[in-house]
Amino acid sequence: MDGPYIRVEDSGLMMPLQEDVTTIGRGRSVDVHLADPSVSRLHAEIVRRGPYAYVSDLGLSRNGTRVNGRLVARRVLEDGDVLSFGSARCRVFGLAAEELAAEVELRRPAAPELTRRELDVVTSLCRPALSDEAFVAPATAREIAADLVVTEAAVKQHLLRLYQKFRIPEGANRRVRLANEVVALGLVRPLPPSEKAGLVARDGRGTRAAWAPAAPASPPASPPVAPTVPAPAPPAPAEVAVSRPAGRTA
Repeated sequence: MDGPYIRVEDSGLMMPLQEDVTTIGRGRSVDVHLADPSVSRLHAEIVRRGPYAYVSDLGLSRNGTRVNGRLVARRVLEDGDVLSFGSARCRVFGLAAEELAAEVELRRPAAPELTRRELDVVTSLCRPALSDEAFVAPATAREIAADLVVTEAAVKQHLLRLYQKFRIPEGANRRVRLANEVVALGLVRPLPPSEKAGLVARDGRGTRAAWAPAAPASPPASPPVAPTVPAPAPPAPAEVAVSRPAGRTA
């Protein structure tokens, strides 16, 4: 096939990328139709700019978009990249092979300033999505509250402020769109291997980090105490015989 194209892994279907925008989803009017329940009706789009192409998640699906296993909001594509829309996998071919210089990469908007508690909230929000699972939804307000040991109402207030700071418009799957934006800006990163070992299943919704407390240090051993040896008892006083004068009786 001449020019860039996308191949659906399950069916082997190959579709050429449009000159400008190629829409992908479960709906009937998209360019690349994926009959998978984990894919939204309008899930993502691939945009071509000259010899380059990038994928953009539209934030309308709770399952997100991944490139080579990493959750993304937007990313420049390279020939042979594996795209995951929910659990549906595709690959792109026919893109120009070129080492992209730093100035060619898509510019990302500056990240807004966050308070320490807001950073804790977005970290807890994105933690499930940064695990090794195929796809998983961001944490709910209730799960974030349990993770941070705060009230659910407090978490919802923080989320409302975060939606404003990141300019996430109202609508469905607002948490997913916020998580996508946070990951795209690099505010949270995948868990290191030492922490991935602590991941545990929770409520059948993917994985959450299990922060196991460190084992308390053993108290220092007390120095050995020498056994107490009782002092020897003093010798009993010797009995003294008293002589009595002769001829006298007691």
